[in-house]
Amino acid sequence: MRYTHPSRSTRRLACIAGGVAVAMAVTLSGCSSAEPADSPESAEDIELTFMNQSRGQEAALTQLAEQYTSETGIKVTIDSPGPADYLPKLQARAQSNSMPDIYSSFQATDMAPFYKAGWAMDLTEELEGGWSDDFSPAIIEMSTFEEGNNLDVAPGIYTVHWETQTYGFLLNPALTGVTLDDAPETTDDLIAALAAADEGSGNFSVAASLTPQLLQAIVSNWLTDEEIAATFNGEESWEQDAWHDAFQVLVDMKEAGVIANGALVGGQDDNPNVESSFFTQAMGSIFDASPGVSVGLRTNPEFEDYFSVGIPVVDGGTEDPRSPGVPGKGAVINPKGDHPEESLAFVKWLTEPEQQAVFAEVGRILPTNPELLASGDVPTQLAGFAAGVETVQVMSATFATDVRTAIVAEAQRVVLGEATIDEALANIQAAQDRVS
Repeated sequence: MRYTHPSRSTRRLACIAGGVAVAMAVTLSGCSSAEPADSPESAEDIELTFMNQSRGQEAALTQLAEQYTSETGIKVTIDSPGPADYLPKLQARAQSNSMPDIYSSFQATDMAPFYKAGWAMDLTEELEGGWSDDFSPAIIEMSTFEEGNNLDVAPGIYTVHWETQTYGFLLNPALTGVTLDDAPETTDDLIAALAAADEGSGNFSVAASLTPQLLQAIVSNWLTDEEIAATFNGEESWEQDAWHDAFQVLVDMKEAGVIANGALVGGQDDNPNVESSFFTQAMGSIFDASPGVSVGLRTNPEFEDYFSVGIPVVDGGTEDPRSPGVPGKGAVINPKGDHPEESLAFVKWLTEPEQQAVFAEVGRILPTNPELLASGDVPTQLAGFAAGVETVQVMSATFATDVRTAIVAEAQRVVLGEATIDEALANIQAAQDRVS
């Protein structure tokens, strides 16, 4: 099986604007903590702080932290500022030289400045031992920064993950009339079913910020992983037919009247708002990542009657469609903290199969452990996402930051009828040219 991160999240990730990356690396750097005390501390004297980005894993993570404290005597505090406030708070902690002992991994383009400033332990040697058995080889591969990566991070592995993340569609049978037994396998089937269910009033939603992943998923009907990566690297044109055809799926949905309000949902909290509309049963279908299921459990635990499907086939495609993949929820260890070895021990414990099973059961988080994934014992809500794990895209690159921004803007303009697909792709190519 093969899994991912926003691309082998880290292998040749696309450029961050150079000035921003350098500035952040400088401002996020800090002096190492004071020398440890001469006398060793007892477990009861040690307290670790884990800054958590994810709402969906908070309950499971808190439960496991309490269990670890009970078993070891080491107190673990979970600090969950929320997804919108997480990165600004983490930046503030770095700038004040008060970083937590452990913190959530995030998109590589956002995390690279922390890695370059020395706020992340290189776990390569640790993973070369038996610890690597707790993860799919692809997860480790996708979490590796190689020599010469275009984020200019020193070669190494700075994150470990207990979640496999794929993308797909969530459907509510009560609002769409689509059941698991007749789940759509093609984009034409999906559009037709949604159009018939709501008579063109709009029963599908996708966040503007997720349109890059949606288009990356759809374009896999024509392009291999290597060809998609070549586009990200500026070696192939965004104006080629495959990307045009991927955008056409959005246009077809708009023309069929299935996109709610005839527009993509925008704004800082666009995807949380999309998820909320689905889990409060105001929206029949959304495009989302598998962590959305854990968010749904927290948003409306009584809502169980929905299911997920993977990336649909597009008529005329030449390749089997494949989900983008992400090594999702996981941890980074601060080597400058007061207790880096104890932090490492806790994170190793979190990634053991028994604890990954708790994340899966309590938070509906799709695990990274090969044995747990192979068991097939996942809830209906995750089944469609889990089915995409075996064929998930394993990439050697991802979107450059400026290109991602351009895709989000241009996808919205296309859906609103403010730009043709050709005009949108020309603008995306121009953004690529500026960073290549």
